[in-house]
Amino acid sequence: MLRVYFTSEDLARVRVAPGPDHLWEISNSVQTLQRRDGARVFGEWRRWARPRLPESSRLLAPLLPPHGNSPDFLTPTHGGGETLEAAVDTLVRTPRPRLHADLRRVAASRRLPGWTHALAGGGDALRQLGRALHSYHLEVLAPFWRHVRVHIDADRMLRMRSLLDGGTDGLLAGLGPQFRWRPPVLEVDYPVAHELRLDGRGLILQPSFFCWPTPITLADGALPPVLVYPIEHGGDWTCPATDGRPDDSALGALVGHTRAAVLEAVRSGSTTVELARLLGVTHPAISQHVKVLRAAGLVTTVRGHGRSLHVATAEGRALLRSCERGDSG
Repeated sequence: MLRVYFTSEDLARVRVAPGPDHLWEISNSVQTLQRRDGARVFGEWRRWARPRLPESSRLLAPLLPPHGNSPDFLTPTHGGGETLEAAVDTLVRTPRPRLHADLRRVAASRRLPGWTHALAGGGDALRQLGRALHSYHLEVLAPFWRHVRVHIDADRMLRMRSLLDGGTDGLLAGLGPQFRWRPPVLEVDYPVAHELRLDGRGLILQPSFFCWPTPITLADGALPPVLVYPIEHGGDWTCPATDGRPDDSALGALVGHTRAAVLEAVRSGSTTVELARLLGVTHPAISQHVKVLRAAGLVTTVRGHGRSLHVATAEGRALLRSCERGDSG
């Protein structure tokens, strides 16, 4: 179990990351790719991704095993929203003492390949690792990144509702069955016993699409505190299109004032019940409209706390903004 200890100052400094973190998603997906559980959620992605793995990905698996410790320097804390280029640039500039400490800690629990010794010196070896991260992301994550972003955006809407309804207590208590908020301690299901004392530094909650099956934090408690947690998956996986755009046939079905009203209403998230009440439409009709919007890539649905929350995707919000500009002209 992981125990996170809060002070009153920490409770005022809890925040949810603004988007997916590229390096956490790379690290978590490399680990998830090596696991056998979670087939309902990740089975299709594994079958899609494995044939596309670049040769350089062989550098990642030994550092990111499905079980056990990984070097903290692979996931410098940004709190989401960083570009992949900026994140990798931070990684390749990791100070040598930090590289030594991280690799020594990992090597104490398992044998590392001989080539990893060169990483402790930084330089070319670390830049080669950075290029491997880029290649891996390009081949097996970038085509699916829109899907990752949509689901994390939807999870953030759930967290926003928890915060609005119950403050920070509500946010921490509503993170899911793997979490137990017993003020001032957050207990988290974790593979080992670990303590994280925030000491006024606050906490970044980082939602992750590929985090599985338990939340993750950094091993070094002196680093900026971050708690990475798995988001709820609706089981609606579809292999990504090569261009990442919604299906044209689905977009062609997107007509009518009611669907436009639904899209506007889910800009900041709404349940089926709320939509039916707001628009004066039956629940089955709302479900059908949402289904079409979801197929068009304009809405996603996230399930949690016994309810389904429909949220406009980035593309859906962009369409709304475009219509607003057209109306103003």
